[in-house]
Amino acid sequence: MNIPETKLPRVVIIGGGFAGISLAQKLLKLPLQTVLLDRHNYHTFQPLLYQVSTSGLEPDSIAYPLRKITRLHSGGYFRMGEVTGIDAESNIVHSDIGDLNYDYLVIATGSKTNFFGNKSIEENAMWMKTVPQALNIRSLILENLEQAVITEDPEKRRALLNFVLAGAGPTGVELSGAIAELRNQVVPKDYPDIAADEMQIHLLEGLDRVLPPMSVKASENAHKFLEELGVHIHLNTMVESYDGHLVKTNTDLELRSETFIWSAGVTGAPVAGLNASAMIEKANRYQVNEFNQVHGYENIFAIGDIAIMQSEDYPRGHPMVAQPAIQQGSHLAKNFSRLLKGEQLKAFEYFDKGSMATVGRNRAVVDIGKFKFGGFFAWYIWMFIHLWFLIGFRNRFVTFFNWVYNYINYDKAARLIIRPFKGFKIAMENNQKKS
Repeated sequence: MNIPETKLPRVVIIGGGFAGISLAQKLLKLPLQTVLLDRHNYHTFQPLLYQVSTSGLEPDSIAYPLRKITRLHSGGYFRMGEVTGIDAESNIVHSDIGDLNYDYLVIATGSKTNFFGNKSIEENAMWMKTVPQALNIRSLILENLEQAVITEDPEKRRALLNFVLAGAGPTGVELSGAIAELRNQVVPKDYPDIAADEMQIHLLEGLDRVLPPMSVKASENAHKFLEELGVHIHLNTMVESYDGHLVKTNTDLELRSETFIWSAGVTGAPVAGLNASAMIEKANRYQVNEFNQVHGYENIFAIGDIAIMQSEDYPRGHPMVAQPAIQQGSHLAKNFSRLLKGEQLKAFEYFDKGSMATVGRNRAVVDIGKFKFGGFFAWYIWMFIHLWFLIGFRNRFVTFFNWVYNYINYDKAARLIIRPFKGFKIAMENNQKKS
């Protein structure tokens, strides 16, 4: 990987998500050689991916170059590559760009979409964990609107204008609300050929309320906000299959749709090579102690979504959201400082700062301890917090400008089909057939 040899301890971090960059930013100030590896050269602010997929923001508003984190420190290095395995006995990381020795290894690979073994959904549904996937959804939504305008087949038109989302967690709620706002604010202006009631949005949830991780009050408020926006909510409804055209559920409900988005769950994204005892197989996450050390290893750590730290308060581990990842990264950096000084490591303690979700313009829900907010005030809190945690002044400025523009003009300025999804998909399928 062309990393210079050094007498300083080398810390290799796999993953440039919230956990990885929270750790890297602080390790770079210590007498260590810090190497950050990621298959992309940018960090993605995942909480705002849904705004990219619904034309509210361009991707560069929520992405930040990882080299800007390491470039100002002589002991910091970034390499773009995909890690393929770990040799824990020899302290070597294997990747598609070469191998690298380490003194300490930190796995911060995050999570990936969980399809619960359903191949028909995995192969045909849209999913949103990365910027390219969000752009695929944006292109598909806009392409289907364009196609609906010109099709003469009423059944085909209905399927093109039927948007179905599975999973009413924060991602599903925010995405369905954003699609509803696109229908209510943009479609009447850009597509006068499409009547507002033709474009249907269905949100399916297997449990008995939306936003199951949040409070009952937040769920009730979010349910009300979604209905006000015209979203059809189907509770106690699980998707059984999707063939690219028809969504089948565990009830009598069947929906013909050319846009089916899966947001029903995530699972860990581990790296091959560690002992099976280090993994909690059902969760697909590494078992770590209170210092974030992976079970069975002293010099290998895991932080963020990929780590599961079980305790009395969190028997199933911490929630797979940004705050635990950021806090674990920051805390582990302090423990590395203690390691260098020969001091005792301190146990990680999670401080729950609350949870929130936005449902659209002036509509959001916030749970902070005993305080539960809904409506405009909650939306204001949500907007401020998300701007605060965006990395880089430019990203904050551009995002804020876009939000102000959208708010004043009831518009979404990023509705461009830069890379047609359907054409790309057809080309990929043709290439697979030829090979």
